[in-house]
Amino acid sequence: MLRIGDILEKGPVVSLTTKSSEVNTLFENHPHLEGIVVAVENKPVGLVMKAQFYRKISSKYGFDLFMGRSIELVMDTTPLIVDYYDEITKVSSRAMNRSQEKLYDYVVVTRQHELCGIVSIKNLLIKLAEIQVNKAMYTNPLSGLPGNVFIEKKMLDYLSNSNQPFSLLYIDLDHFKEYNDIYGFNKGDLLLKEITSILSKVILNKEFSNTFVGHIGGDDFVAILPHHRFHQICQLIITEFNIHLKHYYHETDWKNKFVYAKDRNGQHNKIPLVSLSIAVVTNQHTQYLTIDEISKIAANVKKECKKHVGSCYICHDAIKPNCCEKETIITH
Repeated sequence: MLRIGDILEKGPVVSLTTKSSEVNTLFENHPHLEGIVVAVENKPVGLVMKAQFYRKISSKYGFDLFMGRSIELVMDTTPLIVDYYDEITKVSSRAMNRSQEKLYDYVVVTRQHELCGIVSIKNLLIKLAEIQVNKAMYTNPLSGLPGNVFIEKKMLDYLSNSNQPFSLLYIDLDHFKEYNDIYGFNKGDLLLKEITSILSKVILNKEFSNTFVGHIGGDDFVAILPHHRFHQICQLIITEFNIHLKHYYHETDWKNKFVYAKDRNGQHNKIPLVSLSIAVVTNQHTQYLTIDEISKIAANVKKECKKHVGSCYICHDAIKPNCCEKETIITH
């Protein structure tokens, strides 16, 4: 996550008692300067942008009225002030939602309410464009979710912070290959998009800002929760999946709760409907050191999930590392 503080710049700062004539001199001596922050005891209280400054000064009687007096009479008293650790994308949204006359004003950045610097709209848009390009390069083209590069980075972020609780959900579709064989890849892609929508709705719209959903590829997804309260989340995912799954089957297949198709051995058999297997790994009872360690455990838990008919989730019992504790099973 890129923070607005990562791209801030230092700029000139004046006090409330600074005269407009002094600000005029600063603009004249620094032609490329677009704005100046007004601060009291290193806390921003206003902003003077060059365009607005000269618009006021050049108005009728403006020069005589303002030039010899405090900049307080000219400055904008309600500039956009953001925190150093705010996400660039969220700051960009706030900046672009300002009124037209303020659209290109500096964004003022503070840390613990003290002035750190400013960010110009030009630099903000350039960095935002870079973020979008990088996101496009490393997201899954079908789901639009972050791919393996982002998944690995997110997992490393959690592993590097031993105090941060997490629950990793490894989500896999059972019998998806057979579904593609019968209904076609186009219908299969639509089903994957449905899973994407469900995961985004259930997980990303929660009150926690640090939740994450990624698409490993094919029918494999990963979600990370910044807590250990995964039971309700898993149950809701499965419930939503079961509600929507009906729309992806012919009426007869749905009523039968199976389809006739070739299994992995090439034999025609009754194949169960597509279901979800959710393998859960948490750091509630142990600390993990590597991604490989978590991945191996998740893979073993997923194998246990696939032994059950219908959608289910199983959590690895970290106290008994050789045991998979079944938390619940929800079937079609």
